[in-house]
Amino acid sequence: MKLPVSHSIFHNRAPLILVGLLLFCFSLSTVSIAQEADTLIIKTPKVPKSKPDYSLLPKNPKKATILSAILPGAGQVYNGRSWKVPIIYGGIITDVYFINFNNRRYQIFKQALADFDDDLPRDFPSLNRDGLVRNVNYWRKSRDLCYLLLVGIYALNIIDANVDAHLSGFDVSDDISLRFEPHYESFSSNNKSVGLSVKLNF
Repeated sequence: MKLPVSHSIFHNRAPLILVGLLLFCFSLSTVSIAQEADTLIIKTPKVPKSKPDYSLLPKNPKKATILSAILPGAGQVYNGRSWKVPIIYGGIITDVYFINFNNRRYQIFKQALADFDDDLPRDFPSLNRDGLVRNVNYWRKSRDLCYLLLVGIYALNIIDANVDAHLSGFDVSDDISLRFEPHYESFSSNNKSVGLSVKLNF
């Protein structure tokens, strides 16, 4: 028995129609799930960040930090640690001296290398080109390290002022005492020990 043409076409396309119906149902289910997910999103209110309260501290860390950033040592004076100022400026002056020293040596060897390349009389006739290059690199690196050290001293000055101001509220009571006392202990009738004990009272 021969099937009608329309029935055979439907029979050949039935798998495609079934796949299409399945895809359509799947897309509808994903859309509904996405809509449900959108409705379940709960927006939490943003909690404003609370600023630190320095009112209970004798010294304001922010003020000490700004003072030391503007003028090294000013934060230490504000915190009542004036004895640190000569140490800070001693480090700065020493570092600036070595920056100038290393830079002068770098410029001398740089000029000597340029004179060597131009076949001009130079200050270090015993050095060949490799020796001059090594000296140029050495003194340049030394100078650059001194620049980094200067930045480190400046940053340490700011950190020190900030930490000192934070610790200004740390209570150190006068009742704290450290005492050394003789210590006698008997383990048994034949075993006795004599020593010194350290007592820290709060």
